[in-house]
Amino acid sequence: MARKTVLVSDLTGKEIRDPKDSAQVVIKYGDARRGQITVDVLASEVDDLASKGRKTARRGRKPGTKVEPQAP
Repeated sequence: MARKTVLVSDLTGKEIRDPKDSAQVVIKYGDARRGQITVDVLASEVDDLASKGRKTARRGRKPGTKVEPQAP
């Protein structure tokens, strides 16, 4: 017997057919005891919500930057 995993939007219940059209919304509370909630959605469903937020820069060094060793 074969199994097939189907990803479904937690907001509307629609099937997410293309992984490029999927997104995850992560809710982090100020009170860490409440934990963190992750919601799988279609990217088109959260466009309006995402436009109200701000984009967070990626962390770490930019690719191609060299770190020179410091002289003692």
